[in-house]
Amino acid sequence: MRGGRPSAFVGSRAERPRPAPSVGDHGTVPQPAVGRPRVYADGSALSRYLPGAPHRAPWLTWARSNGPRLLTTQLGVSELRGTARMHDAEAREIAQRVLLEVEVVRISDQAVNRATDVAGVLPPFVAMHLGAARAHPDVTAVATYDARLARVAVLYGLEIVTPGRAERWWEADATPWLA
Repeated sequence: MRGGRPSAFVGSRAERPRPAPSVGDHGTVPQPAVGRPRVYADGSALSRYLPGAPHRAPWLTWARSNGPRLLTTQLGVSELRGTARMHDAEAREIAQRVLLEVEVVRISDQAVNRATDVAGVLPPFVAMHLGAARAHPDVTAVATYDARLARVAVLYGLEIVTPGRAERWWEADATPWLA
């Protein structure tokens, strides 16, 4: 993990909670528990930390208690930063704080291999997110607001985390498979 425990970020400076301590009770930086169920977050989920994002409030509520379980890859980092750049300085600052607190894992050869399993039905970057989630031994869920990723992730037995959306929302979503 890169920083302290993740906290749910809120919009204005006045609403922001104080940062959680980055050092544990015994002078060590807290680390995720090995074998603990983790949630892979793509850029569509990470962008829910940003002001004005749809479903932001339910995401922040969920993240307050589940943030330490989150992990992403450089692809998720890139997507979050790209979204934040389209907004103001506050959004870019929030994105930076998120990236200091969410564990970023490398896209492994195993992840690339697993992505090729779905490359025929998903766009390449969406397939990479699924490949990364499937390759990580502790990931049991995917946080995403992308219907294509959700549709295929459930086929592989992964739980879908989308605070603010109806249960199984992706089944009614009209987003085409390859867009």
